[in-house]
Parts: sequence; C-alpha cells; structure tokens
Amino acid sequence: MAASILEGIKVLDLTRVIAGPLCTQILADMGATVYKIEKPGEGDDTRRMGPFLPDAETGRDSNDSALYLAYNRGKQSITLDIATPEGARLAQDLAARCDVVVENYKVGSLAKYGLDEASIRKRRPDIIYCSVTGFGQSGPYAARPAYDFILQGLAGVMSTCGQPEDAPGAGAMRTAIPITDVVTGLYATIGVVSALYHRRETGEGQHVDAAMLDASVALNGHLALGYLMTGKVPARVGNTNPIASPSEVLTCADGQLILAVGNNGQFQSMCRVLGHPEWVEDERFCTNALRVTNRIALREVLAPVLVKRHRAELLAAFEAVSVPCGPINDMAGVFEDPQTRHREIELHLPHSRGVEVPSLRSPLRFSETPVEHHASPMLGEHSARVLHDELGIDERQLQALRDRSVV
Repeated sequence: MAASILEGIKVLDLTRVIAGPLCTQILADMGATVYKIEKPGEGDDTRRMGPFLPDAETGRDSNDSALYLAYNRGKQSITLDIATPEGARLAQDLAARCDVVVENYKVGSLAKYGLDEASIRKRRPDIIYCSVTGFGQSGPYAARPAYDFILQGLAGVMSTCGQPEDAPGAGAMRTAIPITDVVTGLYATIGVVSALYHRRETGEGQHVDAAMLDASVALNGHLALGYLMTGKVPARVGNTNPIASPSEVLTCADGQLILAVGNNGQFQSMCRVLGHPEWVEDERFCTNALRVTNRIALREVLAPVLVKRHRAELLAAFEAVSVPCGPINDMAGVFEDPQTRHREIELHLPHSRGVEVPSLRSPLRFSETPVEHHASPMLGEHSARVLHDELGIDERQLQALRDRSVV
C-alpha cells in the first residue's frame, strides 16, 4: 500500500469546538500527524457537551463526548497550559518542529504566548499558519467571537431557510448541523493542503486566513449571485425547489417523499406512473418554467393522487423510470439504508478506554492511499510520548511539569 498523502507532515492543532478541529481531522485522515493541544484537566470545550462515552471502569460519563469524537479522529492529544510561560515555550518548540499550525483563537490573542504567526515564522520560516476566525484578521468585526448560529443569521443562510412568509410556521430557520462551522473547516483544509503544495513547489510558507463569514457567504452560491445580478432578495420557499417543479416534499398514504422532477422527460414519466398522461398536454405544465409558475395548480392535482398510494410502491415505480425521488430518513433510517450499509459509512473503532466507539467513515475515498481511521484520543493520552520524542522531555521533567499543572 502506498504511503498516506500527508505522511510525514506534522500539524500543531490549537483549535477547539468544530470548524478548526474538522480541518485538522481531515488532515489526520490524509495521514498527517496532528498534535492537538488541550488545556490540562479540561480539554476541548466539546468534551463537556454530551452525550458522553461511559468510562469502562466506573460506568460514569467520561469526557469523551459524541461531539469531540466527531471532529478529532486520528489526532494525538497533548495537554499544555499555554497561559503559563513554560507551557507556551513548549508549544512554541512543538510549532517549530511542525509543518502546519492551525488555530482558532480571537485575532491577536496568541501573540502574548508567542504563538502568533509572526513569532512562529521567526523560528520556522516555511510554516503554513492557518487562522480560523469568525470575521478574518481585520475589519470592524475582527475582534468579535463567532458562533455558528450567529454566522448562519449574519451571512444570510438562515434568511433562505424555513417556510415562506404566508405559510404556517413562517420564519427564518437555522440548520440543525453547524453548517457554517463545517463549511469553514472544509475551506480551511483546502487552504492548508494548497499552501503545502505551494511550499513544495517554491519553498515558501504562507498564512491561510479562513474566516467563517467568507465561507458562509460563499455558501449562499447562486442565491447570492442572483441578488447581486438583480437586486432581488431571495425569498424562503420551504421545501420547494424555486427553479424546478414538481420538486418538493409531498404526502403519500403512509408518510412523505421527496419528488425532484427536473426536466420534461422526467415529468412525462412521472405522469405515466401516476396514471395521468393527460397532464403532459395541460398547457399549464408543458415546460418546467410553466410548471414553476403554476406550482400551486400542479400540487393541487398531484396531492389527491399521491395520498392514495404508499411510499415504498411510489419510490419503486418512480425509480424504475428514472424519476428522481427519495424518502426523508431519520437518523435510524440513514444507517439502515442499503446504500449506506454498502458504503460502510458506519464504523466502530477501538478506543483507548477499552471499548469500541462509533465513527463515520471519511468521505475521502482514495484508490491508492486509503484513509486509515483511528478513534479520537483521550485527554492528554499522548503527552508523555510526544513531549519526549519531539522535545526530549524525560519522565522526571514531565512529572515536574505535571506537578506545576503545566501538562
């Protein structure tokens, strides 16, 4: 088997919660050695956000939570109190031995610990230094803390999610997953890998400025461009696709399904399945543009037909003639789905607590350099080995650091 893509690359991870940890987890998935720095006795904030993995010895909740396990796979945990002079020096020494530093502290706050980009670059000129922040390194909001919920609202993402103004339950709606954190983490990863490629070609390090605001506004994609082109603010449309019809959630005899008809051929096939070929000739529904304009009328003829038929039968019939459709799975349904099972997305990994923990397979499917999955670490699990191997700290010195709560 070939070496992992990022084998030999070392990353100092000074991140917490989701956006930064997701970035460094993906780097670990690709084979980088990731040293995650955590505060002694506390660790990442997500270690205190349940549900929790039970401790094998006591049966009580441990500090390994689902949230922590989800974004810290494959890393090595080193406890260091960087607020102490000794802890800061040890972190600086580790950074000088790494290829990449990823941090998500407030702008400027790492300078007092000598862990800002300028300080690290003096010791390692070719360092790739990635800052994951809410609003970037400058500007009126640069010093603000940032949270996914706030960015979903500020960046316009919430404004286009939720039921339309004239519908029951109308109003802006956040996504259940922290989508702005996730998309920022993905862009940060792309930035780091690209900067490593640039360094390989030129020998130059650089700073990667990964702002949640930038990534979240970019997430709006064609909705943002549509506004900039026309000046028209995009409206919420609920579960309706604003550019195709019928493309929405519809009710059948035993639940709901998603129908996503995108062209005339699919519409004709749908009409045949439902036993109403005459709809194809209806002047209101002849083209997608007309179906979008007459969406309500089309829904009114579809609804009484669909409500008499069962979901499984409809899904099978639509799939047989290549009409895009699908169920709305809850999480149990996701992992019972035959394609999910075929892709082996659900994993169980051995954890240092002596149990197996659930995990999700990395979406990165490399043919020649497959991802090797390893569970997230216990707090400080690798402190002794890493500090010894990288910095020559022996057991006596380590115990002295522990006695002073530096490690």
